[in-house]
Amino acid sequence: MNSVPDIYRILPEVILTITGVLVMLIDASLAPLTSRRSLGWLAALGTGIAYLSSVWQLSLPMGTGFSGTVETSPFTVFFHVLICGIVIVTLLLSLDALPEDSHHQGEYYALMVFGAVGMCLLTAATELLVVFIALEISSISTYILAGYRKQTGKGPEAAIKYFLLGSFATAFLLYGIALVFGATGTTSIYDIARSAANAQNQLLIEGALAMMLVGILFKVSAAPFHLWTPDVYEGAPSPVVALMSTAPKAAAFAFLLRVVYEMFPHLRNIWAPILWAVAILSMTVGNLVALRQQNVKRMLAYSAIAHAGYLLAAFAGYGTTGIAAVAFYTAAYSAMNVGIFAVVTIAGGYSDERPLIADYKGLIYRSPLLGSLLIFFLISLIGIPFTGGFFGKFYSFNAAVGGGAVILAVIGLLNSGLAAAYYLRLAFAVAQRPDDEAQASALPMTRAGLGIITALAFATIATLALGILPGGALHAAETGAHTLQPAPSSTESPAEVTVNQTSR
Repeated sequence: MNSVPDIYRILPEVILTITGVLVMLIDASLAPLTSRRSLGWLAALGTGIAYLSSVWQLSLPMGTGFSGTVETSPFTVFFHVLICGIVIVTLLLSLDALPEDSHHQGEYYALMVFGAVGMCLLTAATELLVVFIALEISSISTYILAGYRKQTGKGPEAAIKYFLLGSFATAFLLYGIALVFGATGTTSIYDIARSAANAQNQLLIEGALAMMLVGILFKVSAAPFHLWTPDVYEGAPSPVVALMSTAPKAAAFAFLLRVVYEMFPHLRNIWAPILWAVAILSMTVGNLVALRQQNVKRMLAYSAIAHAGYLLAAFAGYGTTGIAAVAFYTAAYSAMNVGIFAVVTIAGGYSDERPLIADYKGLIYRSPLLGSLLIFFLISLIGIPFTGGFFGKFYSFNAAVGGGAVILAVIGLLNSGLAAAYYLRLAFAVAQRPDDEAQASALPMTRAGLGIITALAFATIATLALGILPGGALHAAETGAHTLQPAPSSTESPAEVTVNQTSR
C-alpha cells in the first residue's frame, strides 16, 4: 500500500496557497500609502520554497493521493519545477516594473501565486474534475492580471476579451468531460484510459476528444484558437505577459500530453492528424502575420502562436520521444520568452511608452548590455545553435520525423526560416546607430533594480544552459516521459495501480 501522506502529493500547491493568503493578509494590514514591494519578495520567497518542495517530491515513491485524484511522478515534478521557476522570475521582474504608486500591488502578487497553484495542480491532476478546478484557478488569476492597467483603455479590453473567449474555451473542455463521463461512467484519467477503447459508444469518446482539444488548444494559443493573443499581449503589463505566455501554456501542454498519450492513445489515428494540421496552421499564420507587425508585443504574440505550432509538431513523435520533446521545448521556450519580455519591460516601460520596433532603434548604444541580451533572446527564438531555442526545435522536429511526419518537420523548418525575417528586423533596429545624440543618451524607461537584474540573469543562464548543456534537462524530460504511461490493463485494481507505480 501507499504509505506516503496525501498532503505530500500536493505540497507545492499547499505552500503556494499559504504564501498567497499571507500576502493578502499582510497587504490588508498595511497603511494605504505604504510600499508593497516587500510583498513581492515574500511571494518570491514562498514560490522558491514551493520550487524546492517540488524537487523534494522526487524522493517520494511514485503514486497517487486523495483517492487517486492527484499524482506525484517525475513527469509532474518536471512541470512543477518549470512553473515555479517561471513564477519566481516574473515576480522578480515585477518588483521594479510596477510603479510605487500603482494600485493593488498586494493583490497583484497574490494573484500570481494563486495562478501558480492552479497551474501546478493541473499538471498533477489525474481526475478530470480536479483538472477543471485547477484550470479555473489558473484562468481567473490571469484574467484579472491581464487587465491590471485598468487606467488605460487597452488593459480592460484585454481582460474582457480574454475572459469571454476563455469562458467559451472552458465550456468546450467541460462539455468534453461530460461526454467522456457519459461514455465511460468515470472522470478518472486512468479509469477512462482502461475503458475508453472498449466503450460501446465510440462516437461520444471521439466527440469528447474533439471538445477537450478545443479547450486546451485555446490555452496554448494555437491557430485557429489564437484570436485573443495579440490584444491580450498588447494590453497586459509586460511582466504579466511574460507569465501568461509561458506558465499557463506549460500546464496546458502537460495536460494535453495526458489526454492524448495517457487517456486516448487508441485514438491516435484521429488526434495525430488534427494536431499536425493545427501545428502547420499555427506556424504559418503566426509567422506570416508577425511579418506585418510594427508593435513589438503584438509581434511577439504572433511569434508565440508560431512556437505553439513548433511545439505541437513534437506530438507526432511516438511514446517517450514525443513526450520528452514537448517537455524540453516547453522549458526552452519559457526561458527565452521570459527573458525577452524582461528586456521589453525595461525598454518599453510599465505603460509601454515605446511599443514600436522603431522605438528600439539604437538600444544597444543606449544600453549595450540590454541591447545585447535582446539580440541574444531573438537569436534563441530563431533557433540558432548554442541556445535553448535550437535544441527545442531540433528535438521537436526530430520527434516529428521519427513519427513519420517528415512533411510536418519540413514545413516547420521553412517556417523557422520565415520567422528569422521579423526577429532579425528587430535585432537590426536594436543594433542600428541612433539618429541623434539625444536618442543615443536616453535611458531605458524602467530602472533596472535587483529584481529585474536577477530575473534577466536567470533567463539568460537558463537559455544558455539549455543550448550548451541540454543533457540534464533532456534527461529529466525523458524520465518524466517514461512515467507518463498508458493506463494499466483492466485486470488491475486502482490499489494495484498505485502499488505498481510506487515500485517503478
